[in-house]
Amino acid sequence: MRIVQYSKGLNVESGGVVRAVLNLSRCLADAGHEIVLLTPSVGDAPASWIEGAPGVPRIIQLPPPSRTLGRLTPAARRIAEAEIKKADLLHIHAVWHMSNTQLASIARDAGIPYVQSLHGMLDDWSMSLSTMKKRVFLALGGRRTLLGASMVHCTAEAEREQSMPRIPGARSCVVPLAVDLAPFETMPGVEIAHTEFPGSHWSGEPVVLFVGRLHEVKGVDLLLRAMRLTLDRGVKFRLLIAGTGDAESERKLRDLAAELDLGDGVAFLGHVRGEAKISLYQAADLFALPSLHENFGFVLPEAMAAGTACLTSPGVAIWKELKSCGGAEIVDRDAESIAEGLGVLLSDPGRLQEMGAAGRSWAFENLTQGRVVAAFEAMYDQAIGQASAG
Repeated sequence: MRIVQYSKGLNVESGGVVRAVLNLSRCLADAGHEIVLLTPSVGDAPASWIEGAPGVPRIIQLPPPSRTLGRLTPAARRIAEAEIKKADLLHIHAVWHMSNTQLASIARDAGIPYVQSLHGMLDDWSMSLSTMKKRVFLALGGRRTLLGASMVHCTAEAEREQSMPRIPGARSCVVPLAVDLAPFETMPGVEIAHTEFPGSHWSGEPVVLFVGRLHEVKGVDLLLRAMRLTLDRGVKFRLLIAGTGDAESERKLRDLAAELDLGDGVAFLGHVRGEAKISLYQAADLFALPSLHENFGFVLPEAMAAGTACLTSPGVAIWKELKSCGGAEIVDRDAESIAEGLGVLLSDPGRLQEMGAAGRSWAFENLTQGRVVAAFEAMYDQAIGQASAG
């Protein structure tokens, strides 16, 4: 199958959408599909993709979009049109970009079916932000783009439940995102984490880990306040915070930790990646992510793949799947509820081990590359079939 993917940019620091696009493109290419990735910004894409090496996705960089509305220039449209006309299917990622409507129009005119992934951008939380602008965007072409898609892709049932009422009549499908589980098949051991991040946090008390951007939406402040409550109730643990944010956000969190008198019980580790991150997952007793909004939350399936129990909130779209597998505890997004969850779980090491084992089993049963690719292939086949029937 020849599939054209489109993403506005490929800078990993911009969020999970980019990671999803890169993972999916790689997995589909590994499965033998011809993948062409259109983007105005190559960002963190592998050099082999940009160079056009065989057997990997091929990146075609489009000229920069206009600065006013972010529309594709005539030159970019010509390049995109030439690629889309040769494709079996176009896959558009995200919602709030004028370039999406242009590419969808090209596909419709050429009779090429297209799939559009929402990536959490049409759910309740997203629609509560800049509501008027988003309503105007939908009215001026965004809704037509979504309704014209052969399939609207959601990553979880919770996302579909919240999003689809806004585009009644659109066809939808739930398929989880591609997660690279290969590095988790043989775990590296905890020694790497102990060596890379030395400190008193390895003193023997339970370790709670957070991995992600240091942004208010992630709830790190709530985690710090919950830690104070938990410690005051006699349940001791250490909190490791792995991630970076803007200077102001980091300063506020460090000041809050000092204000709460958490001392060396909290360690800010900065950005982590690769084997060190996997080792950190493995070394932690519990992974915590009390996000206000998270469409998929790659770090949660990663923590589960590492065999670590998780605590998260209903703000994560896949929370129902995580809870049903037994690998995660779901708590309300406030310091008291988080503290209660921490206290119960950290006081029961046996339960943490059982949750970790259940989560790892779920990840490797449901999120392996072969299974996820097969689900995307089925969705693509259905989209192509519907287009042909229509």
